[in-house]
Order: sequence, then C-alpha cells, then structure tokens
Amino acid sequence: MTEPTLKHKTTVSLFWSFLDKFGQQLIFLGSSIVLMRILTPSEYGLIGALTIFIAFSALLVDSGFSRALLNRKHITDEEYSTVFYFNLLFSILLYLLLFAAAPLIAQLFHDPRLILISRVLFLSLILNAAGMIQMTLLTKKANFKGITRVNLAAQVIAVIVAIVMALNGYGVWSLVVQNLLIALFRTLFLWSYSRWTPLKQFSLKLLHSFTRLSYKLVTTSLINAVFNNIYPSIIAYFYPNAMHQVGYYNQAQKYQDIPFGILSNTFRSVSILILPEINDQTERLHRVVSKMMKSLAFLSFPIGFLMILIAEPTFLFLFQEKWLPAVPYFRILTLAGIISPFAFILNELFIAREKANYFLGVEIIRRLILVLLIALLFRYGIMGLAASWVIYTYVTLIISLILSRRLIRYSLSAFASDVLPYLLLALISSGIAWFITRNIQHDLLFIFTGSVIVAFFYLLFCRLLRLEMIQEIKEWIITQK
Repeated sequence: MTEPTLKHKTTVSLFWSFLDKFGQQLIFLGSSIVLMRILTPSEYGLIGALTIFIAFSALLVDSGFSRALLNRKHITDEEYSTVFYFNLLFSILLYLLLFAAAPLIAQLFHDPRLILISRVLFLSLILNAAGMIQMTLLTKKANFKGITRVNLAAQVIAVIVAIVMALNGYGVWSLVVQNLLIALFRTLFLWSYSRWTPLKQFSLKLLHSFTRLSYKLVTTSLINAVFNNIYPSIIAYFYPNAMHQVGYYNQAQKYQDIPFGILSNTFRSVSILILPEINDQTERLHRVVSKMMKSLAFLSFPIGFLMILIAEPTFLFLFQEKWLPAVPYFRILTLAGIISPFAFILNELFIAREKANYFLGVEIIRRLILVLLIALLFRYGIMGLAASWVIYTYVTLIISLILSRRLIRYSLSAFASDVLPYLLLALISSGIAWFITRNIQHDLLFIFTGSVIVAFFYLLFCRLLRLEMIQEIKEWIITQK
C-alpha cells in the first residue's frame, strides 16, 4: 500500500473509529447521569462484582480467532464459518457451566441476589458470540462507518429501556437488561448490515491452522481480562457487605477510562489495519509508532490532568453527593489511565510483527508484578489497591518499550523524547488552572473555567514551542480550507 493510500485509509478509519467510540461513551455517560441518580452504589456493585466473569468468558469464547482472522490477508468463507460455529458452540457450553456455578459465585461475594442476576446476565456471552464473525468482517474491510451505526443504534435502544425500567423501580435489573439488549441488538444489526451468513461447513483442520497465533493471544487476553477486572471482585470478596464500595470503585474506574478508552480503541482499530500492512518495514514502523505516540500524548495528558482537577465538582454536579466517595479512586486511577493508550499501541506492534511470544511473555511478567504489588499494598485498603494499579501500569509500559527497542529500535528514550514536551505543558497548564480556580465554589463555573484555562494555555504553549502535533493540526486546517 502506498504512503498516500495508507494515509487516507488511516485518516478515514480514525474518523469513524473515533466517532464510534466517542458516540458509545457519550451515550454511556448520558445514560449514567440519569441511572446513577436513581440507582444506588450497591446496585452498581452487584454488576461490578460479575465483570471479571463476563470479561474472562467473552475472551475464552473468542479464543483469539477473531484477532487471528484479522491478521491474515486472505480468508475463505469456510474459515469464517468454522470459527463462527466454534465460537457459538463454546459460548453455549460456557454459559451452562456458569449457570451451574451461579450459587458458588453468590457465596463467593456474600450476596444471594447474584444467583439469578448472574444467570441472566451471562446470556450476553451467547448473544455476543453470534455476532463476532460479522464484526470481524466489517473491521477487516475497514467499514468503521457500519460498525459505528450498529454500535450506536444498539446502545440507544438499550439505554432507553434501562432508563424506563429504572424509573419504574426495577433497580439492578435495569442494568442487567441494558447489557443484554446491547448484545442482542448489536448482533441482530451486525447480521443485517454485514449480509454474511455461515456456510454449512466446519473443519477442525482449518480451525487448527489458527491456533499458532490464537492460543498465545487468547492466553494473553485471558490473563489480561482477569487482572484488569479483578479489583471489584477483590473488594467484594474481602470486604463483606461492601457492595457500595465495589460500586464506587467500579464506576470511578469506568469514568476515568472513558476518554482513554476512546483514544486506545480508536488508535488500536487503526493499528490493526495499518501496522500489519508495513510489518516488514522496520524504519517505517518506527515512524508510524512514533507519530501515534505523539498524537496520543498531545491528547491524553491535558485530558487526564484536567479530569483530576475537576473531578469533585463534576461528580457532585452530574451524579449528586452520594457518589462523592468515588472521587479519590477516580483521581488515582486517572494517573494510570493517562498512559494506558501507549501500551495498547505497543501491544498491536507485537501482534503485527507476529511476536506472540513477546505478547504472552510480557503479559505473564506484567501480571506477576501486579500480584506482587497487590500483596504489598493490600494492607492499605482500597486506595492501596488503586495505587498498585497505577504503579503496575507505569512499570509494564517500560517493559513494553524495552521490547519495542529490540523490534523496531523504538526505545524508552525515544518515547520520552516524543511525549515529555506534551506531559510538561499539560502539567503547567493544569497548575495555572488550579491556581486561578482554587477559590471558585460554584461547581459548573469551576468545571467550565478550569477546562477553558487548561485548553487555552496548553494550545498556546504548544504553538509557541512549535510542537509537531500543533503543526499537523495547522496544516490539516489549511488543507481543509
């Protein structure tokens, strides 16, 4: 693929991928503002405690085959059909296992309500499995416009039903139904939009051909899913009758992840398409990864420090006083979220170079570090657990950068050179905003003033120093005119 074609494909893919992720998070935020005012933290805690089982099971169902399909340039309908039938059958078997385990799960988290809740909520595994191949096909064709339409339509329907149920006193079941309807309508729309249906063919030989890469990816992803979602479960298990604390932590984690999740998933969607195209061109890979890191730094750092600055008035204004205990968790977890998008890009680099050993090896080392940090900081309570996640995030980014130096000569020093200017300017801008707004008592005025000051000074400093990303934006605006 030529440079102009690659650049055009990247730009279009970035736009629609960003619109998809931003739209989903905007709908999630809007619905949560309503739902969190109606529902209690403990009701959110019930769903949060089950998150680890949903994440783990969803990845186990996929078994890494979707990612393996995306990594291959030529796939037959028979191969797609084989993976489809495997995913669907395995999801049904896994659901039956979780259905039987529901009483044990409820006992584990000291709440009998989880028996019925988990049995209903886990149906989303089967619903999602039925649409995995259709989603893979649209992604492979870079049809992010179609994916955006599908995701947003499913979200809107599910949110409307959930809000109506919450207003009518259904409590936690409004959240359960919301999750189920998102899975159901996304799958229905994917089938309709992709126009792909499976053949009546299944081949163990073809399935086996994907395992060289997929089993390492799925092992890595399973480890990742468990540890990324383990904190609410740890809180629910070790702190009996503290579902409200699970709710505080889980919602803080979700909200700090909104902007960084948008950035990570947007750039990851593009990386999946772009990096495999140039995976045999080391110098070009180095340039592309460097540009992505600068782009992420330009956006992630000012957003993150602004979030920390306006956290308390934002929670008070949007979700009311009952959710203020989530603010300390939100602030400390934001320190980890700021750098999480960078790790996503490096993971995609390892996959694009088909270094699944790197991917799996790094993940095992990371999780051993996390277990050690949890053991050391658990004694300091939930804030200690949050701090362990922050430390872990920074340590693992350093490990990934050490490995990327071996692959494409993109080292820790190169990364620091790319991102430090944006980090320092974001810190300075946020410091100025804090100094000016520290005596403002009105929540909405504080949020608005702080946001404007951070944005103004950050963009001003970037322009004065002629940093690369501000020059890129300037050139893009001139081109559009």
